[in-house]
Amino acid sequence: MALWGGRFESGPDALFKALNDSLRFDYRLAEQDIQGSIAWATAIQRAGVLTAPELETLTLALHTLHTEVRMNPALPAQDSDEDIHSWVERKLIEKVGALGKKLHTGRSRNDQVITDLRLWTRAAIDDRLDELKEARRSLLDLAEREFGPTPTILPGYTHLQRAQPVLFAHWCLAYFEMLTRDAARLTDSRKRVNICPLGSGALAGTAYNIDREALAKDLGFDAASANSLDAVSDRDFVIETLSAAAITAVHLSRLGEDLILYGSQEFAFIEFDDSVSSGSSLMPQKKNPDSAELLRGKVGRIVGPLVALLTTVKGLPLAYNKDLQEDKEPLFLAMDHLSMCLRVVPKILDTLKVHRAVCERAAKGGYSNATDLADYLVAKGVPFREAHEQVGHAVRLAISAGLALEDLPLDQLRSACPKAGDDVRGALTLAAGMAKREVQGGTGPASVKAALAAARARL
Repeated sequence: MALWGGRFESGPDALFKALNDSLRFDYRLAEQDIQGSIAWATAIQRAGVLTAPELETLTLALHTLHTEVRMNPALPAQDSDEDIHSWVERKLIEKVGALGKKLHTGRSRNDQVITDLRLWTRAAIDDRLDELKEARRSLLDLAEREFGPTPTILPGYTHLQRAQPVLFAHWCLAYFEMLTRDAARLTDSRKRVNICPLGSGALAGTAYNIDREALAKDLGFDAASANSLDAVSDRDFVIETLSAAAITAVHLSRLGEDLILYGSQEFAFIEFDDSVSSGSSLMPQKKNPDSAELLRGKVGRIVGPLVALLTTVKGLPLAYNKDLQEDKEPLFLAMDHLSMCLRVVPKILDTLKVHRAVCERAAKGGYSNATDLADYLVAKGVPFREAHEQVGHAVRLAISAGLALEDLPLDQLRSACPKAGDDVRGALTLAAGMAKREVQGGTGPASVKAALAAARARL
């Protein structure tokens, strides 16, 4: 059913219709379109357009249609209407007859579709926030599991070179903080999503005496939009939501990359559960970290929609243009893939096996206690730059001897670091290195214990 035929003598070309019609993807807005239509019916009844009995008949039919859609969300996609608005209106007319044609009084598809999209985006954000909470929960559970009673220590890296040892729980909390900021970004973007454009008409505002604040309240919005031109033509709330989603996806990609590296045979710090791994069609021995690789790979399906929509809206004149029909598929695509990624994170982390002994052995290697030796010398009165130089020489000696720094004979160590005393070996243990880093936000056991408690409270 077309909503605009009177001006035209003939129907659309078949190819143009295929290009123009959007029901194949905007059917996903069916529940929101019906929700907005129920609120609009109430608003125009308040304005005197409908009688109370007419409102009752319309809302009953719309609630029935809503139930039908909830039972079968793909129901509208089986038809050939131009868009979801046409489908809802046609179905309503089938149920109540000519009365259904009154519903669109004072309303445009322009303010109708943007209302639907804001309602959908709000619900999608709420779902992603729930999923983010579960992903953060899984990180925190893993951190607590590997913290005590004997904390797991692994190498920390810069430039993918062993740098300084850190607690495994500290590594988990790094990603917990990233996802916490992601949740904050989505929560903040939700505030700008939750503005009601309904009543803006096509661009100039409705001609009927609609109480737009009451209408906004009926739909759970915080306020009515301030400018009708802006309300129907901007999609910055979608762009902002996609931006927050893209940053979240980047963080998940980084998490995936770390897990892939740590699960490789070269690192062997962790092992993925069979339930989130796959095998090879050729090589029987393979156990591939496909779940983590897809956390890394899916980022393109989420960043891409952000770039696509930014490109679409650039340079659009006021007010509505059909280009804006291209706002939905990028949003739907990004949210679908982000949801899948967030939901798989707990499945990976809750079943992850950590090889504690391998982690600790690696943490002791690579001369990652060199900074601890420099700090030891500073405590003995050596200026840091001199201590840095001396320890560099000591590392060269240890490499030549094929020994760990702490195993270098004391006389050789003193040849590079004259202030090294009999107590130097105690300063170079993993435990000593951890104990020195009790600064807020550091990897010291007491600091991490406090951070775990604070994170659990925030969650």
